[in-house]
Parts: sequence; C-alpha cells; structure tokens
Amino acid sequence: MTATVSRLKPAALAPTPDFANLDFANCPVRDLLNHIGGKWSTLLLQALAERPYRFGELRRMVPDISQRMLTQTLRDLQRDGYIHREVFSTKPPSVEYSMTPLGRSLYRPLSEVINWALENHDAVKDARQRFEV
Repeated sequence: MTATVSRLKPAALAPTPDFANLDFANCPVRDLLNHIGGKWSTLLLQALAERPYRFGELRRMVPDISQRMLTQTLRDLQRDGYIHREVFSTKPPSVEYSMTPLGRSLYRPLSEVINWALENHDAVKDARQRFEV
C-alpha cells in the first residue's frame, strides 16, 4: 500500500488542511460528517439516489431500523437540505422523500466511499482479524 501511495503525483492528492490552525470546536468537516456518517443516513441516501421513496417503502428496505430512528434520520437529512419531504393529501396522508440537488452533490463523493467499502470489506475484515491475534 505504501508503494502505491508513494507513486501518486502530489497533484492527485487532495490538499490537507492546516491542522495547527484548525478550530476543532467549529470544524465544518466534523459538523457535516457527524450527520452523514451514521449507518442509517448512508443507506437512506443511497436508496434515495435511485429514486423517490415513500416512508413505508424505506421502512421495508431497511427492516432492522425502528420507525422512530427512520423518522429521526429522515428529519435530520431533511433539516440539512439533502432530501425533500412531500406530503400528499390522500386518505390516509402519504409522504414521499426525494434527493435534493445538495443531496445529489453529496452523493457523488459518498458513492465512491460506498464502492470502496464494498470492494475492500474483506481486506478490512482480514486486517481486523490479524490485529486480534
């Protein structure tokens, strides 16, 4: 892995912040990643990147999430501007969630992290197992 990193051109690496002068109490990276880094947020954003979903559909897609946690996570994503909630005046009323332009812009880099996780999950599990020995 080190050999691969050393072969990268410096321009290929993202600029790193000046940590000595970073205000961690007001860090925008921590502020945003705290909300999107949760296990439910990523799954819901991934689903909503495909198409809009109604609440019940999302609930069935993620069967191990409680209704309360689903509601809270959707509310957090809506508050941060990543998703839009639309209420339909049907009987009973129904609600549909969709991705906003801000959510789509977030999903571009997030999808790379998701793909990386899928591709490297076995390697990370092996590393954890070696560490425990």
